[in-house]
Amino acid sequence: MSARFEEIDWRPTPLGDISLRRRRFPGSDTDVYEVKLGDEFLMSSLFTAGEIALTRRGLAGLSGAELDVAVGGLGLGYTAQTALDDPRISSLIVVEALGEVIDWHQRHLVPLGARLAADPRCRLVQGDFFTAVGDPAGLDPHSPGRRFHAILLDIDHSPRHVLHPRHAALYQPAGLRALAEHLHPDGVFALWSNDPPDEQFTSALADVFAAPEAHVVDFDNPLQGGTATNTVYVAHKK
Repeated sequence: MSARFEEIDWRPTPLGDISLRRRRFPGSDTDVYEVKLGDEFLMSSLFTAGEIALTRRGLAGLSGAELDVAVGGLGLGYTAQTALDDPRISSLIVVEALGEVIDWHQRHLVPLGARLAADPRCRLVQGDFFTAVGDPAGLDPHSPGRRFHAILLDIDHSPRHVLHPRHAALYQPAGLRALAEHLHPDGVFALWSNDPPDEQFTSALADVFAAPEAHVVDFDNPLQGGTATNTVYVAHKK
C-alpha cells in the first residue's frame, strides 16, 4: 500500500462490509483513520469534537466520584477515552455490536486502541446495545440489572437517521423509559447526533427525563472549509 493510503482491514459483517482505512491528510504529516460501512463513512479521526463533547457534556452534570459509565458504540474510541480521562470514572463498559471493531482496538490498529485495551477500568463488550436496553438484565453481561451514573450513546447518525430500522424505537418515549431504567437516580443520558437539534426528539426526551438540553457543537471542517456542527443531547433521570 502507498504511504499515503492503506486499507488496514476489511471484513463482511451482518450490517455490511466494514473497513478501517488510514490516509495521509494532504499537505501534512497527519494520518487520518476512517471507518466505513459499505459506502458510508461512520467515523473519522479528523472529526472528533462531537464525540469528545458528548462525553464532557454528559459527565459535567454529575457530582461525586467513583462513577460507573456505559458507552454505546466504540468507533475509534474517542468517546470512551474522553471518559477515561476523567479521574472520577471508576469503571467504563463499551457496548459494541461488531467484534471486528473491538478487535481493531485490542490489536492496536487504531490510535487509541492500546490505551483503551490497557486501562483496567475499561471493558469492551460485544453486544447489541439496543437489545440490551430492552432487557432487564441490562448492558453489563457480567452484572445483570446493573445501573450506571451515565449512559453515552454514539451509534446512529441521529434519532431520525438510524443505521438499522429497529434502532428507531429507542428514540421514542417507550424506548427512552427502558433506557432510563439502567440509570441510577439523577443519572445522565447523553446522545451524539449529526443533525441539528430536533424538537420532536427533545420533546420525547422531556416525557422521560428532566430538563433535556440540545447543545450545538461547532468545529472546523478542513475538507470543505468553514465550520461544521454536531448536536449533543443531555438529560437527567427524573
